[in-house]
Amino acid sequence: MAIVATAMVLDLVDMTIINVAIPTLQGRFGASDAQVQWMVAGYSTLFALLLITGGRLGDIFGYKRAFLIGVSGFTLTSLLCGIAADPDQLIAARLLQGGSAAIMLPQVMSLTQIMYAPHERMAPLGLFGVLGGLAAVLGPVIGGVLISANLFGLEWRPIFLVNVPVGIVAIVCAVRILPDGRSARRPRLDMVGTVLVMLLLFLLIFPLIQGPLYGWPVWGFAMMAASVPVALLLARYSIARMRRDGSALIVPDLFRARAFSAGLVTILLFQVATGGLLFTLTLALQRGLGFSAAAVGLAHVPYAFGASFAIGMLSRKALPRFGPVIVSWGALLMAAALVGLLILMQYAGATLTHPLMLAPPLLMMGLGMGLAGGPLPPCTLSEVDVGHAGSASGLLKATQQLGAAIGAAAIGTLFFAVQAATGGDGAASIQAFIVSGGCIVLGLLGVAVSAFAIPRRLRIRESAPASVPAA
Repeated sequence: MAIVATAMVLDLVDMTIINVAIPTLQGRFGASDAQVQWMVAGYSTLFALLLITGGRLGDIFGYKRAFLIGVSGFTLTSLLCGIAADPDQLIAARLLQGGSAAIMLPQVMSLTQIMYAPHERMAPLGLFGVLGGLAAVLGPVIGGVLISANLFGLEWRPIFLVNVPVGIVAIVCAVRILPDGRSARRPRLDMVGTVLVMLLLFLLIFPLIQGPLYGWPVWGFAMMAASVPVALLLARYSIARMRRDGSALIVPDLFRARAFSAGLVTILLFQVATGGLLFTLTLALQRGLGFSAAAVGLAHVPYAFGASFAIGMLSRKALPRFGPVIVSWGALLMAAALVGLLILMQYAGATLTHPLMLAPPLLMMGLGMGLAGGPLPPCTLSEVDVGHAGSASGLLKATQQLGAAIGAAAIGTLFFAVQAATGGDGAASIQAFIVSGGCIVLGLLGVAVSAFAIPRRLRIRESAPASVPAA
């Protein structure tokens, strides 16, 4: 459990740790706004493109083998990120890092489903929620500490190099300890489905990142419109492939479980909101309020504490009693706290000279984030057939990363546009955060509404169990 949890934490920390390094990367590394967006969203984009395939590889070749390949690749590409000589090299390394994580991460959920009986899974999945919430919000904290420490004069590079020894230890332990389970159905690799999924996600993500650089040209909207027929083609192909040999990359039966389909929609909306929030909040603190990297890290501590307490204590006790409705409660609390933060920055921006002055709204935002985000994965996977564990895990993780990429690209683009239109100085950064924050509030309200579609009484399915060698 510790081994697979370490892999999940590495991914989530690397997803957000780069946010706090943006001023350093731009000021001393010469990265442009577009290059920074690719460093942030490029990882999430390639991660999302390959996640479903990565999950299916575990079903086909074994979850342990796929996990080891993913962790090894992630460790190597982290080293490449840390030694990059220019922004383009760092972007390329981040893309490869995202691809490696796409093979590594789905195996976390898949291994959990074969290591634990159905009635035991809610506890470890709840633990993943705790660690996930902590890792996501502690990324900027860890990044701020490492950059401010300037270890060996390496400035931002230790935020990636720290993964190397952790990854090596994880590989050694995984070889000795993890089970060799795989799906009993032994599906074959679906190359046509893989191409269609990657094409669909590319048509959605690429215009969001590149469109602003070219003034939102017609081809960007044409690409997003083209995603609709590709999605329909993928659906028809997946149904036909399942009828033919049961080896479709996207398993249509998964969506018959209302908890899974409604959970994916809610997760997508939640990730768009939180991905955009973490990206723009860091920019507002550094560019708008003039906080150092260490101060930004300190500002995230109340957020991290609130998220960990809500996931570890509140949601674990409230979920069995109240069900998925607590997701709606968390989203509404997070939205209300964000409104409070926006009002505070609007009317007291010049007087906010210490990061702990932002602690009350950030603490409440963390509590809301934990209440909403912690229960979502276990609720979504609660009715999944364990024989499709890899495919379901890949779909869940792909949805999370697609949402994060959309959030960073779309809300980040809005932030930069408002900032440029209002003067480009510190006050403009505050105004840009207020506008983008308003959109995030609307997204959180959408999460609260969507969560009501998740069934109030969840049942856990167990059929066609994964094949696990005898001890």
